[in-house]
Amino acid sequence: MNQNTIGAHAGIIWNLLNNNKRWEYCDLKKESGLSDRDLNAAIGWLARENKIQFESGCKDGKEYLFLALNFYY
Repeated sequence: MNQNTIGAHAGIIWNLLNNNKRWEYCDLKKESGLSDRDLNAAIGWLARENKIQFESGCKDGKEYLFLALNFYY
């Protein structure tokens, strides 16, 4: 894995998140077709650039993580 690959994967995730919807990790993984390793690297890339926001918590005994784009006006 190199920076170009991670950047390309971050672009895939960015495009999926660009529909003003909160995504669960497992749904994002399924829709993107990326492995856990590649998805996590892409999320890290976007987080480092402050382009995504995280919401996590626990519901019905299950932990969840939602991802969404940061929008600035």
